Amino acid sequence: MPDPAVPPTPPVPLDALLARADLGLRRIAGPADPAVVVHWAHTSEMADPYPYLLGGELLLSAGVHVPDGAGTGYFDAYVSRIVAAGGAALGFGVAPVHDTVPGALVEACEMHGLPLVEVPPRTTFSAVARALWQLMAQARTAELRRVTEAQQSLATAAARPDPVPSVLQQLARRLGGRAVLYGPEGTPIAGAGPEPGEEVRTALAKLAEVVRPPSPGHPRTPSPEGPRPPSPGHTRASSPGHRVGSGPDAPTGSPGDLHADLAARPSSASDTVAGVRLVAHALGNGEGFVLGTAAPQRDAGDHTIASVAAVLLSLLTGERHSGSGAGRSSALVRLLLGAAPAEVAPLLGGDRWRVVHGRPDGRAAPDPVAASALGAALGSSLVDVAGEVVRVLVPDGRAVERVPGWTLGLSGAAAPRDWPAADTQAARALARARATRAPLLRHGDRPTALTDLVPPAEADAHARALLTPIEQSPALVDTLRTWLSLHGSWDRTAVALDVHRNTVRQRIARCAALMDADLDDPDVRMELWFALRRT
Repeated sequence: MPDPAVPPTPPVPLDALLARADLGLRRIAGPADPAVVVHWAHTSEMADPYPYLLGGELLLSAGVHVPDGAGTGYFDAYVSRIVAAGGAALGFGVAPVHDTVPGALVEACEMHGLPLVEVPPRTTFSAVARALWQLMAQARTAELRRVTEAQQSLATAAARPDPVPSVLQQLARRLGGRAVLYGPEGTPIAGAGPEPGEEVRTALAKLAEVVRPPSPGHPRTPSPEGPRPPSPGHTRASSPGHRVGSGPDAPTGSPGDLHADLAARPSSASDTVAGVRLVAHALGNGEGFVLGTAAPQRDAGDHTIASVAAVLLSLLTGERHSGSGAGRSSALVRLLLGAAPAEVAPLLGGDRWRVVHGRPDGRAAPDPVAASALGAALGSSLVDVAGEVVRVLVPDGRAVERVPGWTLGLSGAAAPRDWPAADTQAARALARARATRAPLLRHGDRPTALTDLVPPAEADAHARALLTPIEQSPALVDTLRTWLSLHGSWDRTAVALDVHRNTVRQRIARCAALMDADLDDPDVRMELWFALRRT
């Protein structure tokens, strides 16, 4: 539950209130600290305002309570009680009771470090309170706008082909610091933002251990030294219904109390080291991942922004299930022990499947997390990262649509015995998609073709005879197949094969020489395409 003593609006720097020219306020004592903030304004003429203050107030008084002949002792006691109650500043009106601010009050505020503001006769206390609330409303609007923009940018980053690095980069930019994702073993697996010093890096890693729950595959073994003891007045760890730490807003306790409470596995913890604000969030997927942030300052809305990033990262790092985990495990074990794919397919959720080959746009190779995100977008957890391509096995009947940031090739539906052929279909569809700059290409399923009119045995024999001169060179075969499928386009073939166009020209010329064939002849091309489709 939120602290009832804290208003729902962000505090306002005292300097912002002093900058209002229409008020004419002037600081005449106390520290000129830009970090002093005001939560609200309160008017009181009590000689002892302590019982009526919650903390963080700009206390306004016209000095009605000051007795005649009051000296240093009276004002010292008055100011000390305001400081003890947590008052942020004292505003003293010089009318109608006093013509000037009492010198003893100025001395007392200076001694106790309480900012003292002179309120001129033309400015009413209600005008000061109204200006304060206007500044709070502006700050609240700016905070909401900042949080909304951050949420949108984080959601957009999560939809990219490299979602985890993109989310961390956006979070680091929004916080103006460093964002790190720690794996179940406690080691950083991704990060963004400027690298902090060694002391901050070590402290953040130890703070992550405070909140990291043991994952099923990586049980946590506490270090003999335990986590770093909390800095007095800074560290706080919290979870639903539980908060431990030190400082004015948490129960008192020693570092040993925090160690004893580690079993509660708080969902977040914070600390300040070398002037840098550290926060660790345990991701809610039960896999043992932790998000850590290090920022030089803490602005309004930072906690909300980091919480949104933690939720997105929980979804991105969690396992996606299209069937039961037990079924997938059983299928894998049976395959390893020699079972045929047809026997294990029912355990995966269907008898006919399609193969999807995907390649991220603008990246050399996908990482495992990006591959998992693609599988989630396609509704399947059967994902394989094969070099620069991600292969996904999708049940037949599930719609496969384009995925932003990816180029996809889709095979036809196939029974388990035909999965290798479907894999080849998907690879060829992806190559054509990249060459034609299409986000998704599907393998064409034709009910009847001219090739179906030739007996398979005779067709295979004819294909082998035609391709014998180049069959020992897979590079020549693949280049010829791709070049013919793209109607002899040198540029698109080069894109599909990731080679230079001159390489394509040299290979095609080599094919023509070895086969002693005129590749400009459409009849020759037709026969070669027929043969290549049989291989």
